[in-house]
Amino acid sequence: MKSTEIRTVQSIADLRKAVNAMRQKQQTIGLVPTMGALHAGHISLVEQSVSQCDATVVSIFVNPTQFAAGEDLSEYPRPVENDLALLAEAGVDLVFMPTNEDVYPEGSTTSLIPPAVSKKLEGESRPTHFAGVATVVLKLLNMTQPDVAYFGQKDYQQTLVVKQMVQDLNVPTRIQVCPIVRDEDGLALSSRNIYLSQQDRQAALSLIRTLNATAEMIQQGENDGRVIMADMTQSLIEGGVTETDYAVVVDPETLELMEIVSLPAALLVAARVGTTRLIDNMIVTAS
Repeated sequence: MKSTEIRTVQSIADLRKAVNAMRQKQQTIGLVPTMGALHAGHISLVEQSVSQCDATVVSIFVNPTQFAAGEDLSEYPRPVENDLALLAEAGVDLVFMPTNEDVYPEGSTTSLIPPAVSKKLEGESRPTHFAGVATVVLKLLNMTQPDVAYFGQKDYQQTLVVKQMVQDLNVPTRIQVCPIVRDEDGLALSSRNIYLSQQDRQAALSLIRTLNATAEMIQQGENDGRVIMADMTQSLIEGGVTETDYAVVVDPETLELMEIVSLPAALLVAARVGTTRLIDNMIVTAS
């Protein structure tokens, strides 16, 4: 562990001053972008950065542009003191906590058009989401200029969007995708899990049960994509989800639906349990 002392900055000027000091020491810099409400999944990203880079910066910013009207922006949890304690314990060197005005100054009207891979799945369910994600990630990368930025596989489509954006715009940051972290019962960790009642949580477990069963089905030889996806949807319904946005088997790079499944394949699900929207995924490879 590093020192439990942790430094926070709000302004971009202070962030750049701190990063420049790291650069002058020839330190490699890792960035973990977050919206706060940290859990063990976030901390696993932080631990990867701390182990691989000389200095680790974590941003905490609930980005308003990736929330559509009616989504949970105002209710999104913001336990800042707990977050800072977790980051100090994990050995983070700097926490960047900008305001909306720092990130989107008055008169700011530029927004990024996200890459084509953003248009499917989440892009259909949340049409404005990835423009907000791509714009804020590019801003954070420009502000921090890290050597490596760490993202979690749970937001699988987001990782593809970010990697393509970085490649297309010649951003000199390596994007590292880290494995999904799950609770003991298999539920993928998410800041939104706190919204789940005990009954809802039992229904939410149908996501991982569906993914596991589907992976086994494919590995046992089923390759008809239509049959597989129909089975996934039925499994989620029987598991008690309130609504299924999608349950698909797709190419892991393009997210094109697989009519005839070949490996590797990506299984992606998005469903509502009560009023809470959850996503999960699994990559199926040859056993």
